[in-house]
Amino acid sequence: MPEQEFLPPRPPARFHRPDGPDGYPEEDPPPWANLPPDEAPHDLPGGRLGRPAPRAPGGRALRAAARRRRRWLILIAGLVVVAGGVIAAVVVPGGPAPAPVVPGGLITTFQPGELQTVPDACGTVPGATVQQYLPGKAKQASPLPIDGSAESACDWTIDQAPVYRLLELNLLAYAPSGLASGDGSATYAAIDAYAQTLQGLQDPPRNSADPRAAITALNGLGNEAFGSTQVFRRGGAVTDVATVVVRYHNVIVTATLNGLDHSNRGTYGPVSLSQLSSAALAFAQAAEAALH
Repeated sequence: MPEQEFLPPRPPARFHRPDGPDGYPEEDPPPWANLPPDEAPHDLPGGRLGRPAPRAPGGRALRAAARRRRRWLILIAGLVVVAGGVIAAVVVPGGPAPAPVVPGGLITTFQPGELQTVPDACGTVPGATVQQYLPGKAKQASPLPIDGSAESACDWTIDQAPVYRLLELNLLAYAPSGLASGDGSATYAAIDAYAQTLQGLQDPPRNSADPRAAITALNGLGNEAFGSTQVFRRGGAVTDVATVVVRYHNVIVTATLNGLDHSNRGTYGPVSLSQLSSAALAFAQAAEAALH
């Protein structure tokens, strides 16, 4: 008989599982793969492996069913994530796209209605208003902004005895901040600043020489507003101060009018606190109207 050609043993055949992903081939795992320890091969003396414990009938079918269940669970989880993203995009108000957020739900961009810049403070108050509440020749100065176009300030001064007035108008647009309360939006940052200003006037720090202010809530101005009055007595001089603070979305408008009621040198005064309050209110209203 002719010698038979020696052929090495063939590796286990690959197969396509009907339930596999995209029909990709997968090798049949060894009999002991992923089985409990009591079904794994046991060492015998001499380093030989004993035969594995017999499988329970239908084991391959059970594993195939488990794999199908896992794939369905993964698919369902993916659909839930996609649906959650769609809902998040719908509930964010305004704008063509949802607001970018960071873990924890913090808003990192300006929202509809919020301002990134403010108008020139000096230009927000009509000349007639300035003349009405600051009669005479008021000197106007525009301090350099410290926050670029997000802030603008303007000062009007009259120093003609017996009248001394200093009106300071400031507009500041807040940006989103991770240090702000709520969702960290620019509006919440302004809300925090507004509350801190109010608290500082109502209850000054113990080491401060500032007197407590009398606070009045103002309706119909911005999203919220208040007015305050204070009387400073230092070195024999008496200065009355009226302040109006307005929040419009993420912008804080502050108008403060100082009036020298009594000086330790010269002849200044007297001053009417109610007139100072009316002037501060008029300047704040003009500035707030320019934000719309």
